[in-house]
Amino acid sequence: MSDVALKEKNYNRWIIVLSLVIPVAVAFLFTVRIPGVERLGFLPPIYAATNGITAVLLISAVVQIRKGNQRLHEKLMKAAIVLSVLFLVLYVLYHATSDSTKFGDINNDGLLSDAEKTTVGISAFFYYCILVSHILLSIVVIPFVLITYVRALSKRFDKHRKIAKITFPIWLYVAVTGVVVYFMISPYYPA
Repeated sequence: MSDVALKEKNYNRWIIVLSLVIPVAVAFLFTVRIPGVERLGFLPPIYAATNGITAVLLISAVVQIRKGNQRLHEKLMKAAIVLSVLFLVLYVLYHATSDSTKFGDINNDGLLSDAEKTTVGISAFFYYCILVSHILLSIVVIPFVLITYVRALSKRFDKHRKIAKITFPIWLYVAVTGVVVYFMISPYYPA
């Protein structure tokens, strides 16, 4: 077995572990509350911004690689990975200090007029469709990002390009819908 193949095999073990551990850890951490810490209500716009910037970085990285600027492409992709990790940390911190916000609770008291219920009902359908697809694809994209990155590190650019064509639209969708979900739920955050 070649040195490159051996390294890639070792990376693949880590990819499998991380692809399983990260979603399980996040799900577990959702149940944990940090005692004595006030709600970190300032975090949602920050982690939404990290998603927005990640989307811009992803698009910029594709533009740069198409222009043949491999070095800038690599820097942009590393920055996108760092921002995605930062998003995850901020997201978990927020939910470790706050209960989940219920979509449609305009008055933050659960009491809605009939007109509000109709509007919220239609909006809620779209919100939950976007939210569920965002969550599921954010789990699915983890191994894709890691495999794509490892193939670039291993300088196996033919395989890197093949998987990047799958990884890019999924990751971009997750980044963009993260911002959309934030704007849809933000009117319902507690004051």
